[in-house]
Amino acid sequence: MSDLLSALPSGPALAWLLVAALAGGLARGFSGFGAAMIFIPLASIGLGPRVAVPLMLAIEAVAIALLTPGAWKLADRRQVGVMALGSVLGTPLGAMALAAMDPQALRWGVAGLILAMLGLLASGWRFRGRPSDPVTVGVGVAGGVLGGIAMVSGPPVMAYLLGQTDNARRIRASFALYLAVASAIIAIAYVATGLLRASLLPPFLLGAPVYALGIWGGSRMFGLASDRTFRLACYAMIAMAAVLGLPVWDGMWHSP
Repeated sequence: MSDLLSALPSGPALAWLLVAALAGGLARGFSGFGAAMIFIPLASIGLGPRVAVPLMLAIEAVAIALLTPGAWKLADRRQVGVMALGSVLGTPLGAMALAAMDPQALRWGVAGLILAMLGLLASGWRFRGRPSDPVTVGVGVAGGVLGGIAMVSGPPVMAYLLGQTDNARRIRASFALYLAVASAIIAIAYVATGLLRASLLPPFLLGAPVYALGIWGGSRMFGLASDRTFRLACYAMIAMAAVLGLPVWDGMWHSP
């Protein structure tokens, strides 16, 4: 018990972890997306990206487990399976980059990647070509690489799914099922590269309840304003998190 207590984050690291968990949970609760894009740059300020990224995976696991059974019934399971094949190919590449890159360079890269994915989401761009297995595998590879690096596999997959003719419920279910499968693949890759380890337990014990509180608060807020207003608020939170997570601010965040 004393070892566990001594390993708990404290000071600025604890503050950034709690802020990241609450903000990410709020986004997850009221819009269903954006949690990792907010949590990772903010938590990386105090914990570094090699802790923040696998920690996000661990914290999100409960939400994924709760959402997957319903998604299984409605999703296009064949298409999700083909995308998962691509994710199997791409995720190890992203995980190896996460494990090998210099932490500062990685934080710059993650922030840039998240801003780029935010641009894709906000632009409203959709895949307009004809879905095929090779294209679906390619989308899975792209999602896998991005998921392995920074747990942001969702934007390219969602842009691909939204360009198809399926109804909204089926698209949402396919997306949720893909995220569940992709998270399992990411977990395997993180274990293989030594990123998912027991030392994540102390920050997990602190961050998970706050994340759950954020999800609860976000879900309660849903419906208080228009979908467009909440979406714009989420975009603003993602952009702010990415900018605040840039290493250029470290002297300010860690100053006495």
